[in-house]
Amino acid sequence: MFGQEGELVRRWMVQGILLLVLVTPAALATSPDPAEGVRAAEAWLKLIDDGQYGASWDASAAMFRAAVTRVDWVRQAGAVRVPLGKVLSRKLVSSQLVHALPGAPDGTYVVVVYQTRLEHKEQARETVTVALDPGERFRGAGYFIR
Repeated sequence: MFGQEGELVRRWMVQGILLLVLVTPAALATSPDPAEGVRAAEAWLKLIDDGQYGASWDASAAMFRAAVTRVDWVRQAGAVRVPLGKVLSRKLVSSQLVHALPGAPDGTYVVVVYQTRLEHKEQARETVTVALDPGERFRGAGYFIR
């Protein structure tokens, strides 16, 4: 009915469809969920909000811990956050899954941006970067507030 060429095309199409059906779920299963990154950022921010800077360093990504000592992080985070006071509100502005960041090794990151209101700063913008560690879990890798 199809002829020799038509039969060949039909086989290629069937094989292509089968390949897509078999490969796509596996690829989706291994692709990190950016929402997991947002949840990790929020958990990390909770430690920072509560003044648990040492615990936030403990919970951070290995690359973060290699870049800054625990003592330095506790000192720097406290120096930045304490004068701003308590968080009054925080609204998620954006989150983006990326695989490259300036000054960081290629990897899997989620960059999360919040619009935040604090006791002593009416409008702040927080940027939290989380990195996917080898255990397939996102952990805090960067914090910036302006």
